[in-house]
Amino acid sequence: QVQLVESGGGLVQAGGSLRLSCAASGGTISSYYMGWFRQAPGKEREFVAAMRRDGGTTLYADSVKGRFTISRDNAKNMVYLQTNSLKPEDTAVYYCAAAGDLWWSKATMRAVYAYWGQGTQVTVSS
Repeated sequence: QVQLVESGGGLVQAGGSLRLSCAASGGTISSYYMGWFRQAPGKEREFVAAMRRDGGTTLYADSVKGRFTISRDNAKNMVYLQTNSLKPEDTAVYYCAAAGDLWWSKATMRAVYAYWGQGTQVTVSS
Protein backbone atom coordinates (compact mmCIF):
# COMPACT_ATOMS: atom_id res chain seq x y z
CA GLN A 1 0.00 0.00 0.00
CA VAL A 2 2.80 2.45 0.72
CA GLN A 3 4.96 3.58 -2.18
CA LEU A 4 8.53 4.73 -1.61
CA VAL A 5 10.73 6.87 -3.84
CA GLU A 6 14.36 7.60 -3.02
CA SER A 7 16.33 10.60 -4.18
CA GLY A 8 19.46 12.53 -3.31
CA GLY A 9 22.12 10.18 -4.60
CA GLY A 10 25.00 11.36 -6.69
CA LEU A 11 28.74 11.44 -7.22
CA VAL A 12 30.87 12.75 -4.36
CA GLN A 13 34.50 12.66 -3.36
CA ALA A 14 35.70 10.68 -0.37
CA GLY A 15 35.00 12.59 2.82
CA GLY A 16 31.93 14.26 1.38
CA SER A 17 28.30 14.02 2.39
CA LEU A 18 24.93 13.32 0.85
CA ARG A 19 21.44 13.50 2.25
CA LEU A 20 19.27 10.76 0.84
CA SER A 21 15.51 11.18 0.94
CA CYS A 22 12.67 8.69 0.87
CA ALA A 23 9.26 10.07 -0.01
CA ALA A 24 6.27 7.96 0.99
CA SER A 25 2.79 7.97 -0.48
CA GLY A 26 -0.27 5.82 0.08
CA GLY A 27 0.67 5.42 3.73
CA THR A 28 2.15 7.38 6.60
CA ILE A 29 5.76 6.92 7.65
CA SER A 30 4.74 6.92 11.30
CA SER A 31 2.85 3.67 10.70
CA TYR A 32 5.95 1.79 9.54
CA TYR A 33 9.32 0.63 10.66
CA MET A 34 11.70 2.18 8.14
CA GLY A 35 15.01 0.89 6.90
CA TRP A 36 17.83 1.78 4.56
CA PHE A 37 19.75 -0.89 2.68
CA ARG A 38 22.44 -0.69 0.04
CA GLN A 39 23.75 -2.94 -2.68
CA ALA A 40 27.15 -2.61 -4.29
CA PRO A 41 27.99 -4.26 -7.62
CA GLY A 42 28.49 -7.99 -7.18
CA LYS A 43 27.43 -7.94 -3.53
CA GLU A 44 24.32 -8.76 -1.54
CA ARG A 45 21.93 -6.05 -0.47
CA GLU A 46 23.06 -5.15 3.03
CA PHE A 47 21.50 -3.44 6.00
CA VAL A 48 22.45 0.16 6.69
CA ALA A 49 20.02 1.66 9.21
CA ALA A 50 16.55 1.21 10.69
CA MET A 51 14.08 3.21 12.75
CA ARG A 52 11.11 2.14 14.86
CA ARG A 53 7.65 3.38 13.95
CA ASP A 54 7.75 6.09 16.59
CA GLY A 55 11.20 7.20 15.49
CA GLY A 56 12.53 6.89 19.00
CA THR A 57 14.94 4.03 18.42
CA THR A 58 17.48 3.57 15.64
CA LEU A 59 19.89 0.86 14.60
CA TYR A 60 22.97 1.09 12.39
CA ALA A 61 25.33 -1.28 10.71
CA ASP A 62 28.77 -1.20 12.29
CA SER A 63 30.23 -0.05 8.99
CA VAL A 64 28.26 3.21 9.05
CA LYS A 65 27.72 3.89 12.74
CA GLY A 66 28.93 7.34 13.65
CA ARG A 67 28.85 8.49 10.02
CA PHE A 68 25.25 7.94 8.90
CA THR A 69 22.03 9.10 10.54
CA ILE A 70 18.48 7.94 9.83
CA SER A 71 15.70 10.39 10.59
CA ARG A 72 12.16 11.21 9.57
CA ASP A 73 9.85 14.16 9.21
CA ASN A 74 6.33 12.94 9.83
CA ALA A 75 4.80 16.22 8.68
CA LYS A 76 6.41 15.74 5.26
CA ASN A 77 6.01 11.96 5.28
CA MET A 78 9.73 11.68 4.53
CA VAL A 79 12.59 9.55 5.78
CA TYR A 80 16.20 10.60 5.40
CA LEU A 81 19.64 9.10 5.53
CA GLN A 82 22.37 11.63 6.19
CA THR A 83 25.65 10.17 4.99
CA ASN A 84 28.84 11.85 6.18
CA SER A 85 32.53 11.09 5.81
CA LEU A 86 31.76 8.98 2.78
CA LYS A 87 34.23 6.33 1.71
CA PRO A 88 34.66 4.60 -1.64
CA GLU A 89 33.30 1.42 -0.06
CA ASP A 90 30.01 3.25 0.55
CA THR A 91 29.42 3.23 -3.20
CA ALA A 92 26.15 1.40 -3.82
CA VAL A 93 22.53 1.75 -4.76
CA TYR A 94 20.70 2.80 -1.62
CA TYR A 95 17.17 1.54 -1.02
CA CYS A 96 14.48 2.75 1.34
CA ALA A 97 12.25 0.05 2.84
CA ALA A 98 9.17 -0.13 5.06
CA ALA A 99 7.68 -2.80 7.30
CA GLY A 100 4.32 -2.64 9.03
CA ASP A 101 5.68 -4.59 11.95
CA LEU A 102 8.78 -6.58 12.80
CA TRP A 103 10.78 -8.04 15.61
CA TRP A 104 13.38 -5.41 16.36
CA SER A 105 15.99 -8.14 16.51
CA LYS A 106 15.17 -8.89 12.86
CA ALA A 107 15.31 -5.29 11.65
CA THR A 108 18.52 -5.94 9.72
CA MET A 109 16.94 -8.65 7.54
CA ARG A 110 15.75 -7.81 4.05
CA ALA A 111 12.87 -10.26 4.20
CA VAL A 112 11.00 -8.41 6.96
CA TYR A 113 10.46 -5.34 4.78
CA ALA A 114 7.49 -5.62 2.45
CA TYR A 115 7.85 -2.30 0.66
CA TRP A 116 10.86 -1.01 -1.24
CA GLY A 117 11.80 2.00 -3.27
CA GLN A 118 13.56 1.91 -6.62
CA GLY A 119 16.93 2.92 -5.22
CA THR A 120 19.25 5.88 -5.66
CA GLN A 121 22.88 5.60 -6.72
CA VAL A 122 25.64 6.85 -4.45
CA THR A 123 29.12 6.90 -5.94
CA VAL A 124 32.11 7.91 -3.84
CA SER A 125 35.35 8.59 -5.66
CA SER A 126 38.79 8.33 -4.09
